[in-house]
Amino acid sequence: MTKPYLELKNLSKSYDGRSRALDAVNLTAAKGEFITFLGPSGSGKTTTLMLIAGFEAATEGEILVDGVPITRVPPHKRGIGIVFQNYALFPHRTALQNVMFPLQMRKMPKARATEKARAMLALVGLERFAERHPREMSGGQQQRVALARALVFDPALLLLDEPLGALDKNLRENLQIEIKRIQRSLGVTTIFVTHDQSEAMAMSDRIVVFEGGRIQQAGTPLQVYDRPVNEFVARFVGDSNLLPLHLTDPASGLGEIAGIGPVRLPPQPARQPGERATLLLRPEVLGLAQPGASNTCRMRVETVVHFGDSALLIGDAGGTALRARLPGQAAQGISERAEIALSWNPAAGHLIPAA
Repeated sequence: MTKPYLELKNLSKSYDGRSRALDAVNLTAAKGEFITFLGPSGSGKTTTLMLIAGFEAATEGEILVDGVPITRVPPHKRGIGIVFQNYALFPHRTALQNVMFPLQMRKMPKARATEKARAMLALVGLERFAERHPREMSGGQQQRVALARALVFDPALLLLDEPLGALDKNLRENLQIEIKRIQRSLGVTTIFVTHDQSEAMAMSDRIVVFEGGRIQQAGTPLQVYDRPVNEFVARFVGDSNLLPLHLTDPASGLGEIAGIGPVRLPPQPARQPGERATLLLRPEVLGLAQPGASNTCRMRVETVVHFGDSALLIGDAGGTALRARLPGQAAQGISERAEIALSWNPAAGHLIPAA
């Protein structure tokens, strides 16, 4: 097993001495790993980031980097690079001077600091903008300067606190690719905080889902999306159908959904007949029913939302709310108030213990 590079051990934070904003968080990250903290506002993701950075003091627990405890080390001595949403660039300094600043603070000779800063600006694609001030640059360019400044001193960790939240969609998507490319080329262990699930899916080696000050699930993007451990993760990450299910014969993979009827599932040998659970069906696993399909239902379409390459159908199946996402061609001709037959592969469903 790869030795952990970053370790959070029973990390907790209370601001009032009674309730906990963060409750016994345990997490490890490998060297060079890109981990995203994902969750709604107030879930604990930013609090965890601030504890790692040293801007907040932990109430309990320990933080280690490469085996060395840093929990009580001042922020400026942790060797951590940080990029915030608001960039925090010095307005009176040029891009080059902004990037040189951490090196100057570390007493690096000017010639060497200039060389390193120019090389970092080249890495983020801004070598031609070295002499420009922040006011002369776009939001995306300013964000790249902030990223270069956070990386130029070879930090032990890179922390990114919703750095793309203020940018428009196209620029945000372009910078997602650039940040990932730069992070990969430098091999720096990175923690990225966001509430944007598509951003998390696109950029992460692993996603850590927070809610209520606790980690709900940590896994690869596909694990979190396809196999959420509870209903909160299933609802928060991606679009979902969560259908109450009665297991009639778990060993044979048989169950029943009210309003839809008998359905087939992968065999569930650890479960008991009569047990209740929740079946997760992502909208894209539903398709127009073909002859001989295992699981079928009839859906009355109430709303059709077109996205060009696909269409989201929202409706009702025997009293159960249902959402299906069909390819654009397959959805042609389906209108509101239409009644259609849908089906899904039994292996496409995922069982979650009933809440």
